[in-house]
Amino acid sequence: MNDSASRVAGDAAGRPLLEVRGLEKHFVVKRTFFGRPLTTLRAVDGVDFAVQRGETLGIVGESGCGKTTLGRTVIKLYEPDAGSIVFDGVDLSPLSFEEMRPFRRRLQMIFQDPYASLNPRMTVADIITEGVREELAAEERKALAEKMLGVVGLNDDHANRYPHEFSGGQRQRIGIARALAMEPELIICDEPISALDVSIQAQVVNMLEELQGELGLTLVFIAHDLSMVKHISTRIAVMYLGKIVEVGESYDLFERPYHPYTKALLSAMPIPDPNLARDSRRIILRGDVPSPTRIPTGCRFRSRCPYAMPVCGEEEPQFRRVAANRFAACHLVDGVPMEASVASDSLFHSDSVSS
Repeated sequence: MNDSASRVAGDAAGRPLLEVRGLEKHFVVKRTFFGRPLTTLRAVDGVDFAVQRGETLGIVGESGCGKTTLGRTVIKLYEPDAGSIVFDGVDLSPLSFEEMRPFRRRLQMIFQDPYASLNPRMTVADIITEGVREELAAEERKALAEKMLGVVGLNDDHANRYPHEFSGGQRQRIGIARALAMEPELIICDEPISALDVSIQAQVVNMLEELQGELGLTLVFIAHDLSMVKHISTRIAVMYLGKIVEVGESYDLFERPYHPYTKALLSAMPIPDPNLARDSRRIILRGDVPSPTRIPTGCRFRSRCPYAMPVCGEEEPQFRRVAANRFAACHLVDGVPMEASVASDSLFHSDSVSS
């Protein structure tokens, strides 16, 4: 990341709630006979982004690009291998499990699979109040569980039931209630609608939007559904093979994508207007996503990019500002000097959200 963007990040007046710099998470998938790493999967490989208070940052990309690993590493379900995770001015990356306890309430996660993320042996009330079990008496926990069920649109008499008695959409609402019971400031939503019926997906997203407005939440929304991400997000980050390749304001990114990978993703979206759909052109990417254990040299998208040039195999493109509130990592896109409007235009700021 360039120095100008770094200077903005240090401006206390516009300090983001969450600031991630150079984050890496690698997994050893094969070792030598003596236990030394032989093959390493680079799931998250140098990621920079920030989230302002009250906004929603959407993260999109193909399966296997590292979105879920990124979310789990940010919340420290996975320990990062490098980089920093600065939450409200405090770097969480070096903190131990015990040192993280004060931050667990403020950082919560909604998991992708509502069937696997709830303990089948616990009642709904126990699931929702598990994080505050040592702090509240039994009657207080019961009242809190019933209150949270009402917040997410379920009946309070569901508190004594078990997860298997609910549909997928209801289970996901229970997972949301569990996160909200901790009164968090930031919630990582890891594809919270991908396992749900289409008829339920819009209900869950609308509920998250309403709760965000009522409770002042900040969201990181990870999803495959581009139209849903466009609807709920303030800004969008596009991820490919462990790196973020483009960031921009939601509607601006959809109207004017810069990175070839972003253009290919958006071209695959269904268009409801048959006249516009007839005139649109689908961009077909060649080949498959390279293995994260054997990432190409230079630009990691070059093996599939229809515009690849010799320099793309020799030099990794710098992630830089390419327009107002827009950043991309591509040799085809000319950078823009940061000095012109650095105070209001950076990776760490969104004009649509007050600091």
